Amino acid sequence: MRLPSLILLVVLFLTACQPPKKSEYFKISGFAQGTTYNITYENSKNEDYSKAIDSLLKAFDKSCSMYDSTSIISRINKNDPTVEADDWFIDVFKKSAEVSAISDGALDITIGPVVRAWGFGTEPIAKHDKTYIDSLLQYVGMDKVKLEGRKVIKKYPGVSLDVNAVAQGYSVDVVSQFFEDKGIKNYLVEIGGEVHCKGTNAKNNVWRVGIDKPTDGNMTPGGELQAIIELNNKSLTTAGNYRKFFVENGVKYGHTIDPKTGFPAKNTLLSATVVCNDAMTADAWDTAFMVLGLEKSKELLKNLPGIDVYFIYSNEHGEYEVYFSEGMKKMIFEQK
Repeated sequence: MRLPSLILLVVLFLTACQPPKKSEYFKISGFAQGTTYNITYENSKNEDYSKAIDSLLKAFDKSCSMYDSTSIISRINKNDPTVEADDWFIDVFKKSAEVSAISDGALDITIGPVVRAWGFGTEPIAKHDKTYIDSLLQYVGMDKVKLEGRKVIKKYPGVSLDVNAVAQGYSVDVVSQFFEDKGIKNYLVEIGGEVHCKGTNAKNNVWRVGIDKPTDGNMTPGGELQAIIELNNKSLTTAGNYRKFFVENGVKYGHTIDPKTGFPAKNTLLSATVVCNDAMTADAWDTAFMVLGLEKSKELLKNLPGIDVYFIYSNEHGEYEVYFSEGMKKMIFEQK
């Protein structure tokens, strides 16, 4: 009888068809860019990268964080004549200029003085009447600042940069590149809600990321979801005014400032989620879309290949509605 040999062949065949066993996944949490981060990666090399990543993010903060008074951007805003931009800051500046030009100024990193006037900067300033805001607009506009080599040249000393709408996403890219350099094939990087995923999770499934429902008071990420998206080697970022806002004299003021008016953007868009290859680009565009509003964003998207969106907006009856691109449609795992 040759039955044992047949059984052996069947066992070998079934074993060969089984996916290779995954290594354990390692999780890291901490603080950077004035927010929290949560990182998960397949620990195939049995390496604890927590200290290396923490050091990397601290170094990045020294470049682009406005929460660090000694960072490059803080020194630029203080008109320090000796400060020179590093590669990280230059990347952020160039991406900001690119998206600003395409969006007709909807994204503008010179919005710093106005952001502070509304109390959304590093320290609250309760002064945002129209006369004062109008006086600050002379310092707003990408034509007021330029890069010459590693020097940032301002038209006026009062020009102040705020790269929070871009740098947080870029910090995700920086950590993702760290994993790429280490040969890590499966990981998720989340910093302040901005995410990049590659490969699969510990259960060998494609990573799934939630989009929060933009309801006032929904302060816990993942607490109340609108949709779940499957991501593989893509970045996802979301902008909205449902967590950072204040109410004054019965009027709600969101933190997304329209650079043209100096006032919080007023339109029906409640949140803008963007998916593309890198988190810096996604982060820049989610802010631009929040300023532009639903219809202008949809029109602009016709000329933005590689950018997919999930918009949540309010209709004329105050009810939630959604719009998503064709590419996004393929990524939606579940809608609530």
